[in-house]
Amino acid sequence: MPEKKPAYTHQRPAMVAIYAAIAAFLTYTMIFGFRKSFAVCIFNGVTVFGMNYKTVLVISQMLGYMAAKFYGIKYISELRRIGRGKIILLLVGISWVSWLLFAIVPVPYNIIFLFVNGFPLGMLWGVVFSYVEGRRSTDFIGAALAVSFIFASGFVKTVGGWLLLELQLSEFWVPFVTGLVFALPLLVFVWMMERIPAPDDQDKLERMERLPMSAEKRKDLIKMFLPGIITCILIYTFVTIFRDIRDNFSADMWKEMGYLNQPALFSKTETPITIVILIVIGSMTLLRKNFTAFMLNHLIIVAGFVLAGVCTWLFSKNGVQPFWWMTLTGLGLYMVYIPFNAVFFERMISSFRFTGNVGFLIYIADSFGYLGSVAVLFSKEIFKVQLNWVQFFSNSVMVLSVAGVVLTAYSAFYFWRKERRMFGVEKEERISSAVNGV
Repeated sequence: MPEKKPAYTHQRPAMVAIYAAIAAFLTYTMIFGFRKSFAVCIFNGVTVFGMNYKTVLVISQMLGYMAAKFYGIKYISELRRIGRGKIILLLVGISWVSWLLFAIVPVPYNIIFLFVNGFPLGMLWGVVFSYVEGRRSTDFIGAALAVSFIFASGFVKTVGGWLLLELQLSEFWVPFVTGLVFALPLLVFVWMMERIPAPDDQDKLERMERLPMSAEKRKDLIKMFLPGIITCILIYTFVTIFRDIRDNFSADMWKEMGYLNQPALFSKTETPITIVILIVIGSMTLLRKNFTAFMLNHLIIVAGFVLAGVCTWLFSKNGVQPFWWMTLTGLGLYMVYIPFNAVFFERMISSFRFTGNVGFLIYIADSFGYLGSVAVLFSKEIFKVQLNWVQFFSNSVMVLSVAGVVLTAYSAFYFWRKERRMFGVEKEERISSAVNGV
């Protein structure tokens, strides 16, 4: 029986890019419906092991993500391009069943199901991104995919908050019922993902062919760029910590600032962030020179750190209203976070002409990012740090912004020097040949 060809194979690349961007955005938005709706729940007065119950839930889920990221370094880097739709549905199904068990099993035994939920969901980013990497339009498609979890974070919390307030659901049932809302659309959008055509020959020429990576290939990449990769991991770890705090405890921060029972706030802050990030990152598709785009990524990251730090400092001086502080800080953090998940490593591989895949580098960064998030949450609870979430978040972001600018500047210098050493002689020879008419 002949193999079924995907839709739009013979259409213009722009049409393929738009189709892929829409499919990826909608798919990951639906996946988020099985992940973060519990963040709207406060679980007032519930403690376990002498710790805040919600914090324990967040830590348990993050441990699941973290384990998935470390496992994914191998699994995602070796992922083949067949059967990915079934893998997505299987992983989401496991995460959904875990929410059912979370609702049925009493406290504190239900905490384990947050880990069970986090592990399969932690594998999904790499599976979904494998559909869109290695294309001339990956910047645009990757931006659409990456902003999905900004939009989805607010949208899912709005849905969860509505279910909590309007249907008077128990906080323990909110995550499972939210998943029910997103289940059928997910099937449709995974079907759309399966019909995205493979990268064409021009894509492979400009962005390198993306293939499963053996252990030897992974070691070669690490050895080649070790100082730069370590720096990128540090940057990403710092921003992941505070992006996760904002994402998981935004409901608590709104409450501390006097905003109660307003689920629409989550969408109102995240929607403009989504639009700005999509424009900024998506427009990088216009840059055909990979190394120029790679350096521009560093500039965007620096701008994100500066924005987050400055607006937080102004907020501490009562110079910015809470709504705009949450929005602008979120924008700054995502200006750092999104490039690493969408285009930073994509352009790095293309710039240095390395045959492999982006998932390997993303999962290395993600594994340490979640390790840092878990460590901070544990420290705050174990050492009983006496700060509310607004104080803890704002004080830390100001320190983060300074450290982030310094590290990003070093990363840009390292990769610029690396590129000069690897390709500088070749470029000079081409320029000399052109001048002499050779």
